[in-house]
Amino acid sequence: MDTRQMKTLVAIATSGTFAQAGEIVGLTPSAVSQQIQALELEFGVPLFDRSSRPPKITPQGLQILEMANEILQMEGDTKASLRGDRIAGTLMLGSVRSSALNLLPKAIVQMRAQYPELKTSLRVSLSSTLISDVASRRLDAAVVAEHLHFPPALRWSPFLREPLWVITPKGTQFSSLVNLFNTRPYIRFQSSVPLANLIDTEISRLGVVTHDVAEIDTIESIVTCVRQGLGISVVPHVALQSPEDQDLIRLPFGEPQVTRQIGIVERTVSPRGEIIAQIHEVLAQLCGEHGVGRQDVQVET
Repeated sequence: MDTRQMKTLVAIATSGTFAQAGEIVGLTPSAVSQQIQALELEFGVPLFDRSSRPPKITPQGLQILEMANEILQMEGDTKASLRGDRIAGTLMLGSVRSSALNLLPKAIVQMRAQYPELKTSLRVSLSSTLISDVASRRLDAAVVAEHLHFPPALRWSPFLREPLWVITPKGTQFSSLVNLFNTRPYIRFQSSVPLANLIDTEISRLGVVTHDVAEIDTIESIVTCVRQGLGISVVPHVALQSPEDQDLIRLPFGEPQVTRQIGIVERTVSPRGEIIAQIHEVLAQLCGEHGVGRQDVQVET
């Protein structure tokens, strides 16, 4: 199996047909078929189901396709390194659906402007899926919240440590934080993510009983509901960035004020380590006073 065959296989998977793949890699349809037949002979399994039109990739073909993508990425990274241009190649990134997600596109845009040869691919998913994908090399790195357990082969580096705020509409009357929770409708962050658990744990520690008026699974929607007077809630600092949020009353959540961390999970040994470090630095700068510098130590599990 050589890289020409790998590129042909990837081209078929991308374009959908042998003929279009041939145009991508500069081969005739007959030559494309010969390369795929050579791969099938080498691995001893059919890569495509030719009974359908166009031929459909088989489960075995998908496995080999995944391996081919990884090898081709490593080839590109190695060539970039040998040219002395380490900030190049393709970076496969993931991110949770979080209010911090708006930071990652900004970081990617900055990196592209500084390193024109850098290509990126972004996938949004659940933290458990992203962590698994980083461990299995389907992703180079992912933005996830502080997690209880990471596999030993991974490291997690925070770039954001932000305070949590109790928010309430302007003009709300209250005598204390506990009084506010006990007397006002509460909008609960209903989610399986660590932030929701962090908020619920501190509410229990404060000994208050909330009067839930809504359960919502996105922080942005919660802020909107509070702004419109539905009730009070608890949100991270990064969620309060729009001009309309300036009219909300903010109170420190917890005694001392509770913070949450967002960071990058990556493999401890990775050929993309230098690029990931650069992304981390840009993200920390975008976080301003709440940014956290990178520390080159492995996170204990």
